[in-house]
Amino acid sequence: MNAFINWLNKHIVPVAAKIGSVRWLIALRDAFITIMPAMMAGAVANVLNALIRDIPTQMHWMGIVSSMQWLIDINAMVWTGTLAILGLIFSFTFGYQLAVQYKVEPITGGIVTLGSFIISLPQNASIELGSALNKGAVKALTDAGAAVSGKDVSLWGYFNFGQFFGSTGFFTVMIMGAIASTVYIWLMKKNITIKMPDSVPPAVAKAFTGIIPATAALYIAGIIGYVFSKFGTTVIEFVAKTLQDPLLNLSQGFGAVLLMTVLVQVFWFFGIHGTNVLGPVMDSIWLTAQLANINAFQQGKELPYLWTRNSFDLYGWIGGAGSTLLLLFAILIFSKRDDQRSVAKLSIAPGFFNINEPVMFGMPIVLDPIYFIPFVIAPTVMVSIAYGAVSLGLVEPIKNQIIWSMPPVFNVLIATMDWRAVILQLFNMVVGFLIYVPFVKAANKIRPTEQ
Repeated sequence: MNAFINWLNKHIVPVAAKIGSVRWLIALRDAFITIMPAMMAGAVANVLNALIRDIPTQMHWMGIVSSMQWLIDINAMVWTGTLAILGLIFSFTFGYQLAVQYKVEPITGGIVTLGSFIISLPQNASIELGSALNKGAVKALTDAGAAVSGKDVSLWGYFNFGQFFGSTGFFTVMIMGAIASTVYIWLMKKNITIKMPDSVPPAVAKAFTGIIPATAALYIAGIIGYVFSKFGTTVIEFVAKTLQDPLLNLSQGFGAVLLMTVLVQVFWFFGIHGTNVLGPVMDSIWLTAQLANINAFQQGKELPYLWTRNSFDLYGWIGGAGSTLLLLFAILIFSKRDDQRSVAKLSIAPGFFNINEPVMFGMPIVLDPIYFIPFVIAPTVMVSIAYGAVSLGLVEPIKNQIIWSMPPVFNVLIATMDWRAVILQLFNMVVGFLIYVPFVKAANKIRPTEQ
């Protein structure tokens, strides 16, 4: 065991540390964190509509739906301004956070990535009608700016709100935003800017400073968009088809889910915040899938993905990475060591709200060879059970966004709106608890000074 841990410490930990210090990944992580208020506001709207619209409709309580229609409409508007345009919001926060990391003017950095995202979108709506229009209809459409040719109607300046402004835009923001931000940051660092006299107010001076770098960055994005248009497509459509869709499909495989679970545990064992280090990867892929599910549920469509970002938290990381809440239960019941019992008593309350730093560093679990095996094995087994249950259709996939600090049972019920998911989570808790018990008993035979 010690040889294995030494090997991990030598070969894996340095890689994890380097990953965690990459400024682009830090910016990506912080950009996802920054959009959390919009995600949570949209989540509240979704949950409320599920309670006053979807569940009563299933129960044929249409009187409730009718009386609460005013709130249902308000919730729909809140969803429109939050989850429905999360990709648009993210397009600003990503550039902002990149600029913060490289210590250049951040507002302009956000504007650059926002503009590069809009440049990447199709701006022309094309509709093929079943039959040719009459002269009156043709005139009405052409007066509105549309081009009509037989059965084909084309309208410039139209953005497909539902298709591109949500989580579908994440990957395009990361690529086009990264390109545009690189140009902006490089020119800012080289001081290729308009310099204003000291007498000019700071806000005005900052705005002028970013003119040349921002213009150059947006022109680069414009050139890329123009090249793609000559091939009959757009950047976002190309990225979705060649990169985003394959990655999302790959993420639904059991191997990808298991690998991510194990990596997070291994990083955490060495004191590296695994969920933060791998957060950019998890959010880019599984959060994108989750938001697609949420929006599909809001629109009454079939959920496209089985496994999403919160699936890890609900079924494999109960009480935090490693499902340490279950370890605390095992210690309080079976441990005879006063030191571990004292830490468990102090850590149990935060653990219910998925805060496990007290047990990770207070026990500690970090670099403790006794708990390395269950710390990795318990979440792996629990995720495997949950993945099988969801894949077999025994439990509904996640369809609502939840707050990460929400305690067990409540979180899974709100996230899935499925009572069977509560049973699955409780079953997983029992399994994880039983995996930890033998190692807690083994720890009883070791004096604290011997560790």
